[in-house]
Amino acid sequence: MLADVDGQEVSNGTRRVMSNGSARPEDGFVTAASNGVHKNSVGSVNGSSQNGKEVACAEKLSTYFGHDREEVTRILIQALSDMGYPAAAESVSRDSGYVLESPTVAAFRNSILDGAWAHAEELLSGAVSTGERLQEGNGLVLAPGADRNLMRIWIRQQKFLELLERRETARALTVLRGELTPLCSEQHQKVHFLSSLLMCQSPDDLKSKANWDGAHGHSRQILLSELSKCISPSVMLPEHRLAVLLSQVKEGQILNCLFHTSAEPPSLYSDHVCDRCQFPSEVVTELDHHSNEVWQIRFSNDGKRLASCGMDKSVLIYSVPQFQLLQTIKAHDGGEVCNLAWSPDDSMIVTCGRDRKAKIWYTNNGNLMRTLEVFDEPVSSCVWLPGSMHLITGSFDKEKSLVEWDLNGNVIHVWSKKHRTEDLTISPDGQWLVAMDEQNRLHVYNGVTREREYEIDLKARPTSISISQDSGSLLVNKVDGEAQLIDLLTKEAIQRYMGHSGGDYTIRSAFGGANEAFVISGSEGEWNLQRSLSGRAGFANHQTDGAVYIWHKSSGIPIQRLDAHDPRCNSVTWNPADPCMFATCGDDGKIKIWSNKERLREFANHKSLHSNGSGPGSP
Repeated sequence: MLADVDGQEVSNGTRRVMSNGSARPEDGFVTAASNGVHKNSVGSVNGSSQNGKEVACAEKLSTYFGHDREEVTRILIQALSDMGYPAAAESVSRDSGYVLESPTVAAFRNSILDGAWAHAEELLSGAVSTGERLQEGNGLVLAPGADRNLMRIWIRQQKFLELLERRETARALTVLRGELTPLCSEQHQKVHFLSSLLMCQSPDDLKSKANWDGAHGHSRQILLSELSKCISPSVMLPEHRLAVLLSQVKEGQILNCLFHTSAEPPSLYSDHVCDRCQFPSEVVTELDHHSNEVWQIRFSNDGKRLASCGMDKSVLIYSVPQFQLLQTIKAHDGGEVCNLAWSPDDSMIVTCGRDRKAKIWYTNNGNLMRTLEVFDEPVSSCVWLPGSMHLITGSFDKEKSLVEWDLNGNVIHVWSKKHRTEDLTISPDGQWLVAMDEQNRLHVYNGVTREREYEIDLKARPTSISISQDSGSLLVNKVDGEAQLIDLLTKEAIQRYMGHSGGDYTIRSAFGGANEAFVISGSEGEWNLQRSLSGRAGFANHQTDGAVYIWHKSSGIPIQRLDAHDPRCNSVTWNPADPCMFATCGDDGKIKIWSNKERLREFANHKSLHSNGSGPGSP
């Protein structure tokens, strides 16, 4: 990919000539609505065909069911080309009179893909900005706010890297000094980084250090993709525009589906809606192997096992969906088990105890793999680094509040910030590490550099934290009867889920369902009528203990309140491989598995079949 010395990631481009568009408005001005080039009629008549006879239209409609006809046509031409139907794309262009791309835009594209840097810069110099007269330029139009010098820097950087790849160091140095440095007068870090690449010993060394795949890789396509974002979409359509629009349609339908339970993407043939009867709201089975309060439950990453822990100092592992007890681990003889976490490959599990220890266990046989060094305070939380065999523990011990370990029990890093850690979460992409203390604060760290990014004062004590699968949102449960969804980049609360009771105990919430469409939480106490940010009413006044509550994530609309445990529901977890299954646990020592009525019947029939001796292996 394109070497990114500023830390910004780019996406791949495409070499197809017919991938982006061009514009030549008749009045000579470039506007957001002036798309494409309309070709003069070549003698053909546009219309529809009935019984083999062409029905001529006196005048072509300017819209297509309310949409700009030219925009729709150009997007179709691009899509046909993307899908490998060039003849069909040409036919649509010929019949409609619209072309996808002007000669100037095509020349600019080919200059980038062919490495004709001087020609590319010449065309860029002749481009006009949106709003200027098109006659004053060469047909290339820059998007509003586009920085022409930044585009030149990208082009010259690619030129510099390709010269280095060919071992033409003297010419590369000339480009750096005479072409790049004058444009990067205020970007000393970029110039310093590019200068360091002159010391690379081989093309492979260069590619590794520059995070760049070479002239014959995808780097030129990636460069074109970035440059196209700076060119007006009226002349150069954004890449794969139809596919992007269709994805947005599907995402919108999923967001508007209050009871979304389908893991399959919606069909384009019909509007999407999930039947409420498929939503998990029935207890399929109860597990009562614990002898005391159950504090934490978690499905494995593949959804095939469920682990639990709590006050009886043990960890239990069940099979899914049979829910047969596979392992009983006497994890912490000296204290209760506060928390647990599956390794990325589900082969191990780490447990955190009030005996001031963290332990790693093999999940296939329940054997102890490692005991980490003793802390001075209880160990509260643990996470595995994504795609890694390293783990991070959180502790009440302020000297070891956050510690990274390898599987040999070696300390890799100790975070210097002194705060008590009561819960801990890491984003699936490894970019965010968030710790929760006992004083209403969240400590947000960069998961890669380990540096502290910022803190958030919640004004109320949090009880649990978790990060969404897209690594963009943080879910925080609090004692004041509110859960917040926080954007990790903007630090702003983007949704609130109101009404459930917190109190003095740890009550956990989680994301769940297909596409993580829901927020689910345990509770301990009375519900009051509340309102979300959208102004919609929350759950009705209801005196209850230990209920589980589910909201629609994007809208905050309450979906379901289910009586679960007595006196409190401590933790919830949604099966990552099954959108119609979640589990809850509580102070009553029980674990409950929830699904829909259809699954309930299937489970009951399966249980009855085996209890009657008709299962596999029966005579």
